[in-house]
Amino acid sequence: MRNLSLFVAGLCLVCTESACSREKTPQPFRVMFYNVENLFDTEDDPDTHDEEFLPDGLRRWTLSRYYTHLRQTARVISAAGEWDTPALVGLCEVENDSVVTHLLNRTPLRAQHYRYCMTRGNDSRGINNVLLYQPDKFRYLGHECGRIGFGRRGKRSRDILHVWGKIITGDTLDVFVCHFPSRSGGEKETEQDRMDAARHVRRMCDSLYRLRQTPNLLLMGDFNDTPANRSIRTLTASAHPEQTLLNLFADEAVLKAKGSHKYQGEWSQLDQMMISKAWKRFLEEGSPRVFNAPFLLTEDKTKRGQRPKRLYYGIGYEGGFSDHLPVVADFLLPLPE
Repeated sequence: MRNLSLFVAGLCLVCTESACSREKTPQPFRVMFYNVENLFDTEDDPDTHDEEFLPDGLRRWTLSRYYTHLRQTARVISAAGEWDTPALVGLCEVENDSVVTHLLNRTPLRAQHYRYCMTRGNDSRGINNVLLYQPDKFRYLGHECGRIGFGRRGKRSRDILHVWGKIITGDTLDVFVCHFPSRSGGEKETEQDRMDAARHVRRMCDSLYRLRQTPNLLLMGDFNDTPANRSIRTLTASAHPEQTLLNLFADEAVLKAKGSHKYQGEWSQLDQMMISKAWKRFLEEGSPRVFNAPFLLTEDKTKRGQRPKRLYYGIGYEGGFSDHLPVVADFLLPLPE
C-alpha cells in the first residue's frame, strides 16, 4: 500500500511539473500582412470612384465574383496560419465595414472570432487599411487614423492605421498598417508622395518613443517601395540609434524569395514589416518570409517563371487571389511570471 501511495505521489509530481513546463512555454504570435487586391462590394458608393467594381462596371464585378474573392482571401489567411490563424492580420485595399463583416462572418473565418478596426475615407477609390486581431491574443486598447499631409497640392491617399493593445506579456504593442501612395505616373515622379508618407509615419513612431521609453512597434504594409528606396530608409532611420527600426524584409538572401509583387517580369519586395528594438526580442529567428504557397502562383506566360495568380490580369478576370503575396513573421511571447 505504501508503494502504491509513493507511486501516485510521484505521478502527481511528474504531471504537475509537466503542466508547469507547458504553462511556461512561450506562446506563438504570428503576424501577417496582405494586399488583397480590390476587395470591393457590389454597391455603389456615391462619395468614391468605385464605378469600375460594380455589376455594370468595367470589371463586371458581380456578387458571385465578390463572394469568390471573400472565400479566396479567407483561404489565404487560414493557410498562412498553418495550425492556427494569425493573431494579427493587416489588410489593404478593402472598401468598407460591410466587406470586412462579410469576410469575418460569411467565410470559414467566422470560426476564428476575429475582431477588427479600419481606416475610413480619404482615398479617392474608397479603399482602406484594416487590422484583424484575435482578442485572446491582442487586447484592443485603442486606435487612430493618421492623415498624411502631402506637399503635392490635391494629393490624397489612404490614412495610416495605428492600433495599440495588450499582449500576454503585459506589454503594450503598437501596430501600424500602411499602404503608401502608388507608383502610378512613374516611380520618380511619385517618389515625393511616398517620402511624405514615410516622414508622417516616422513622426508617429517618434511620438511613441516620447510616450513610452522602449515601445514595442510593429509596422506592416504595402509601401510601394523596396527596402533600398529612400522612403523606406527614411522610415527606419533615426537620429537616435536606439530608435531605429529593423526591416524584416530587407535581405532577399534571408527570405529566400525574389519578392512579394511582380511587375513587367520583375519581382520586388513592396510588402514589408518593420519592428522596434524592444519588439525584436520576441522575434523567432528565421521566421519572416514571403508566403508563396504554390496555390497562390501561376505560370507567367508573357515573362519567365511564375507570378501571383491575380484577381484580374489586365482587364480580364483571372479568378485568383491577389497581385501581391502575403508576408508573415512569427514571434514567441513568454508568459508573465
